[in-house]
Amino acid sequence: MDKLILNHLVKKIKEGSYYKLPFAVPEGVQSITIFYQYPKKNDIKNAKENVIDIGLENGEGQFLGWSGSSREQITVGEFDGTPGYLMEPVKAGTWNILIGAYHVQEEGVPVVYEITFEKKHPSWLFGDLHIHSDASDGQHDIPTLAKKAKEKKLDYIAVTNHNNYSENMFLPKVQGITLIPGVEWTHYRGHMNFWGIKKPFNGSFIANNLEEMKKIVGEARANGALISVNHPKCPMCPYLWEDEDDFQAIEVWNGPMRKTNVDGIAWWTELLKKGRKIIAVGGSDFHRDGEPVELGNPVTAIYAESQSAEAIMDSIAKGHVYITDDIHGVRLDMKCNEYMFGDTVEDQEKIHTLQISAEKMPCTSVLQVVGTSGVIKEIKSERGKVEDTIEIKDTSFVYLLAIQKTLPINRQILAVSNPIYFSNK
Repeated sequence: MDKLILNHLVKKIKEGSYYKLPFAVPEGVQSITIFYQYPKKNDIKNAKENVIDIGLENGEGQFLGWSGSSREQITVGEFDGTPGYLMEPVKAGTWNILIGAYHVQEEGVPVVYEITFEKKHPSWLFGDLHIHSDASDGQHDIPTLAKKAKEKKLDYIAVTNHNNYSENMFLPKVQGITLIPGVEWTHYRGHMNFWGIKKPFNGSFIANNLEEMKKIVGEARANGALISVNHPKCPMCPYLWEDEDDFQAIEVWNGPMRKTNVDGIAWWTELLKKGRKIIAVGGSDFHRDGEPVELGNPVTAIYAESQSAEAIMDSIAKGHVYITDDIHGVRLDMKCNEYMFGDTVEDQEKIHTLQISAEKMPCTSVLQVVGTSGVIKEIKSERGKVEDTIEIKDTSFVYLLAIQKTLPINRQILAVSNPIYFSNK
């Protein structure tokens, strides 16, 4: 974070008026916080307290908000905002603190403005990609879902109602939570999430054969949506289409870990062995309170350049993703030089070195390194961590699987990563 200190004297002559104090905002800022202080009282008997009000406008002259003297600190940004202030992207330029000189002592009031710039930087974001609201068969409206997500300390959610995108047109801005537009295209032969586009298809959702299905999915992809097959091995609503080429991702983990998800991970792995570079994601499929399915179980961790919906979707498309049980679950990391989850290492080397780590591993848990031929190596956790460097060869991909072996076999999986791919072209 960068800081700027402005020492400013509000003169007596300004009492009863408003004026602006300019300051420069640099490039690459995600949010701005302004803390200000000044002496409220002076030594003159029966004198009024000093009162200096504050507001803010951006470099384009847009009024962002006003809090009078009720707050000593304000924050503005695309994903964060003090109540009463707009949440907008921060653009470089000359901004203005709006000063209200309400009560000013004779010698003036010295005010110190401490301005903190939080720079944009890549980070891991945690959220839920599969949630239903009361616009389909869910219990809660979107503001309530966003509130629940904030309580669970999530960074983003995607509300994916069945065949319905009406709510995407009016997604609210919610402090600290990114809302991603989505639709769960729901068909008797399988469900798919369409993410990132408010209106992924123009006609109705109806498809009665493979050709019509491919037309709808193709239209959504052409419009910029990312397509994920949901709960492909669910006994109630499995993926039954013969097509395996028109989706980019698979929801390998839907709701609580169980056989459905173990089978989904196995199917995804078989597609990897066939040469598909396909993204593994997770989602709770939360509908209502009081059920075994809970919001934020699992969470999909995404390494993104910012918290914007566009940056999150871009990172999912790159496979910079792993899935963990909940916000407190296992943390995974794997690098091959500068390459990470989802990346392809393209060189002539036959042996590659991986740096592997995991945190928040339970006692008796292990981390499996999985490749084309199966488990390459199994590493026991020590004091909740795994750190190892291994050499691999003769595999087209490697991903991580955290397992708690003391659990029943269909609930053992604690976290799973996307692969790093290897090409010798």
